[in-house]
Amino acid sequence: MTKSGLRSRGWTTTAGITGIVLALAMTGALPAAANAPDRQRTEATRTHEPLDVPALKAALSGLPDANVSGALMRISGRDGRWTGISGTSVPSPDAHFRIGSITKIFTSTVVLQLTGEGRLSLDDTVQKLMPGLLPPSYSPITVGQLLSHTSGLPIPVCAKENVPPREVVDSALSCGTPTEPGATTQYNGINYFILGLLIEKVTGHSYGHEVRTRILHPLNLHDTTVPALDDWSIPAPYTRGAVIHPGSDELTDVSVQSPWSWAEGGMISNAPDLSRFFTALYQGRLLPPAQQRHLFTLPNTPGEKQFSYAGLQRTELPDGTVVWGKSGSYPGYTSGVFATRDLRRILVYSLNPTGRAPELPYVMRMAGAAF
Repeated sequence: MTKSGLRSRGWTTTAGITGIVLALAMTGALPAAANAPDRQRTEATRTHEPLDVPALKAALSGLPDANVSGALMRISGRDGRWTGISGTSVPSPDAHFRIGSITKIFTSTVVLQLTGEGRLSLDDTVQKLMPGLLPPSYSPITVGQLLSHTSGLPIPVCAKENVPPREVVDSALSCGTPTEPGATTQYNGINYFILGLLIEKVTGHSYGHEVRTRILHPLNLHDTTVPALDDWSIPAPYTRGAVIHPGSDELTDVSVQSPWSWAEGGMISNAPDLSRFFTALYQGRLLPPAQQRHLFTLPNTPGEKQFSYAGLQRTELPDGTVVWGKSGSYPGYTSGVFATRDLRRILVYSLNPTGRAPELPYVMRMAGAAF
C-alpha cells in the first residue's frame, strides 16, 4: 500500500508523509501563495555544473544499517550521469522495485492524453462521467480536482484491500465526511482509484492496457509493469523489501505482496525506466502543448499548494532551485523521481526501509547531493 491515506496489513501509514515532509524540510517553510504562472517564470536553476560525485557517494555511505537495508540512486541529465547502490537488498542498478505512488504520474498522463483527445476535460465532473459512483450528497467533483488532490474526498480509512477497484472506492466512501471540493489540498489515494475507473469507462479498455499502449510500449519501458490484482510477483532482479513485523523485532520479507493499490500505487519499475519516462514527459513527448502546461500548473486553492494538475509535487531547494516529481512508498519500499523542469538533473532513488525509523533523513541526504 502506498502512503496515500489507505491502510495496509497492520502497517500504519500517513497521507503522503514522505513527499510532503520532504518538500517542507527542503524549503524550511510552506511555499508562498502565488499564481501558478508567476511561479513558473521565477523558477531558478543552477548554472551548468558537474556532478559532485564524492557527495553522491557519501549519500549512500553507512548503508545498510538497522533502518535501511539498501539504497539505489541514479542521476541523469545535462550535468552528467551517475549511479550508485548500497546494501545487500539491491542486487544491481537496474533492479526492479515497487514504485508506490509514482504510479499516479502514469495515471495522470493517460488522463491528460484523453483530455487532449477531447474525450473528457478537467472540468468534467465525476458525477457526469460515472453517475452513481459518488454518494448523492456529494458536491460535484471535477477531474482536475482529482488530479490535484483538491477533491475534498474523505481519507479512505474504511477501504477494503485485495478487491476490485470499484469495491475499493465504494468501501472507501462508506465512512468519513467530505470537505468542499477545491477548497484545500488533501493528498488522497482514492482520487487516483477513481481516475483509473474513469480511464476504463472512457476508453472501454483496462487501466493496464491504456498505460501499456500509451506509455510503456511507445517509450520501450520494458522493465515497467502494471501487475494484475492477483499477480503478487516482482520480476528479477529486484530489490528486496523487508520490514519489522508488528510485535516483533524480526524482519519479514515483503517483496512478494499484493499490488492492490492499482492506479494509485501498484506499478513496478526500475531506475532507468523511470528516468526515461519522466524525461519524455517533461520534454512534451507524451502530451499536446495545452495539456503539457498542466504538468506544472498548481491549483488556486488557499494555503499550501502541493500538487499540479498532473499530480506532480513542487519542491524549492534552499538555494532557490525548483524540482518537480513524485515520491512513493509501499511496505519495504520508498522511492522517488525529481527533476528540474529543464532536465538539467534527474534524480531517481529507491530505499528499502525496515520500519524501525523514518527514512526521511536518508532521502534528504540523497536529494542534497543530487541537486
